[in-house]
Amino acid sequence: MSDHAQAKPGERWKQLDVRHHLNPFSNYRELKKSEGGSRIIERAEGVRLWDADGNEFLDGMSGLWCVQVGYGRREITEAVTRQMEQLPYYNSFFKTTTPPTVELAEALARLTRPGLDRVFFGSSGSESNDTVVRLVRWYNHVRGRPEKNQFISRQFGYHGSTMTGASLGGLAGMQTAYGLPLPGFHHVIPPYSFQFANEGESDEAFGLRAARSLEEKILEIGPENVAGFVAEPVMGAGGVIVPPATYWPEISRICQEHDVLLIADEVICGFGRTGAWFGYETYDFSPDLMTLAKGITSGYLPLSAVMVSEAICQTLEEEGGEFAHGYTYSGHPTACAAALANLHLLEDGIVERCAAEIAPHFQRRVRTLADHPMVGEVRGVGMLAGVELVRSQESREPWDDRGTAGGMTRDACLRNGVIVRAIRDTMALAPPLVTQTDDIDKMVSGLEQALDEVHYALRA
Repeated sequence: MSDHAQAKPGERWKQLDVRHHLNPFSNYRELKKSEGGSRIIERAEGVRLWDADGNEFLDGMSGLWCVQVGYGRREITEAVTRQMEQLPYYNSFFKTTTPPTVELAEALARLTRPGLDRVFFGSSGSESNDTVVRLVRWYNHVRGRPEKNQFISRQFGYHGSTMTGASLGGLAGMQTAYGLPLPGFHHVIPPYSFQFANEGESDEAFGLRAARSLEEKILEIGPENVAGFVAEPVMGAGGVIVPPATYWPEISRICQEHDVLLIADEVICGFGRTGAWFGYETYDFSPDLMTLAKGITSGYLPLSAVMVSEAICQTLEEEGGEFAHGYTYSGHPTACAAALANLHLLEDGIVERCAAEIAPHFQRRVRTLADHPMVGEVRGVGMLAGVELVRSQESREPWDDRGTAGGMTRDACLRNGVIVRAIRDTMALAPPLVTQTDDIDKMVSGLEQALDEVHYALRA
C-alpha cells in the first residue's frame, strides 16, 4: 500500500497537492518546502469554511471576490441538477444555442444600462477581457480603421491571467518574465492617491490629474490609433483602490472627446459588490462595453460575459463578416442555469438589503482600524475594503520589504479564523453580500487582533 493510501484524508490530499497539482499564483519551491503544504478546504456553508483538519474560518474574501450569495444555496444547486439532467452541455457555435443561454442574455440586458443589450459568453474574466480586445479590433477593422487598435489601462490594474489579460493589466510581476505587455498595450497612473498624490494635493485635484494622464497618453499615441480604455470602477486585485469623485466624470469626458471606447471591467465590482448592481452605477458613468464574471454565478460554476453596446453590434451586423472568435464553453447551459438562479436570489432583496444595511455597517466597522499604529489608510465602498499597512502612521512611510507585513497579517488572521487577502501591504476584504453584522464584527476583530500581533512582532 502506498504512503498516500495510508495517510489520513487531509494529509493525503496535501501530499497529492504537492506531488501533482500546480497551484495558481504560487512559488512552487516555497510551497513544496512549506510545513503542512496547502490548506485543504473541504466544505462550506453560508459565510463559513472548514478545512480538512476541522478548522473553521469566516470567509472575508467571498472565495476570490465572487461568492455573493454565500455557500450552500440549494436554489442554485437544484437549478444546476435540473439542467444537467435535461441538457448538461451543448455548444453555441454553428447557428445553435440553448434556452438557459438566451434567457441569461435577456436577464443581463435587463439588469445593465440601456444600450448594453448584447452578450458574448465565456468562462472567466480573463476570457472576457480577451474577447473585448478581439471584438473591438474587429469592430474597427469592419469600420475601415484597422490602425485604431491600441489599448490603454492602468498600473496596478488586473484584467486576467492570459497573455492579453496580463498585458491589459498593470502588475509588473505578471509581465516582466513573460515578454509582456504585448505590443499595443499601454498604462497610465491609477487613481491611487495614497501612493501617487503629491504632498498637499486634494483628492479632487488628484482625481483630475490621474484621469488626465489618460488624455496625455491618448495624445501621445494618437487618438486615431487608440481603440479603448479598460478599467475597473474600483481596482480590486491591485489593492482595493477607490477613485476620487472627480475621476470617472473626467475619464468619461476624455473618452468621448477622443472617440475612445470606455470599457468597464466589472468582474469584481459587478452584482452588488460596490453597493449598486454594477460599479458604473456607483460612479455614474456609461461604458460602451463591460466584462462580467465571478459574482454572475456566485462562483458556483465558471461563467463570464461581455456586455456590448447596440451601436457596436449594429455595425458588426450591417458591415461585418464572421467574427472568428469563441470558446467551447461559451454560453454553457448548466453554467447559465446557475447564473439565472443566482440572479434570482440577488434580485430577491439581497443586493438592496446589503446596500441599505450590511455594507454601511461593514464600512463603519472596518474604518475603526484607521487608528491602529500600523494602518496608514482605510478605504472602501460597498462590500469592498482595503487596509493599507505602513511602518509609521505619522509619516505614512511604507515597509522596506513590501508584502512582508501584509503576509504576516494574513497568516495571523488565518490563525484567528478569518480569511483575508494580502495585496502587497494592503489587507483586502470582500465578504459575501449575505454576511450578517455580527460576523462582520468578528472579521474586523480578527483582523485587528492580527494587526496587534504583527505590530508586536515587527517592533520586537
